[in-house]
Amino acid sequence: MGLFRRRTPKFGTPGSSPELADKNAYFVYIRPKRCEEVVRVRINLMNDLSLTDDESGYFVRKIASAHRCPFQAEVSLLFDRQKRLVDSQVENGEMVTQADYIAWQSSQGDMNKT
Repeated sequence: MGLFRRRTPKFGTPGSSPELADKNAYFVYIRPKRCEEVVRVRINLMNDLSLTDDESGYFVRKIASAHRCPFQAEVSLLFDRQKRLVDSQVENGEMVTQADYIAWQSSQGDMNKT
């Protein structure tokens, strides 16, 4: 029984933010065009990034799809060698803040909590 108690905090506690618990992840929040839904996109800093051609940093491309929206947004992120965000571009959508994501999530009630 003690084994499970020690491991539980690794998976987070109720109400804790996944952003704070996962040090190898970078989260961006995207609203696809003509949609109200905000999508949280997780970037795994250890596996998702590719080295740029000139080896000056890293890049990643992700597709964000909302559940009730026919449009997909393409996110392109550029990181420096220390894996800090340098540039971001979104096609067919817009990047929004974590506060926008939380506001949208709370407006939907309990059915969309992830």
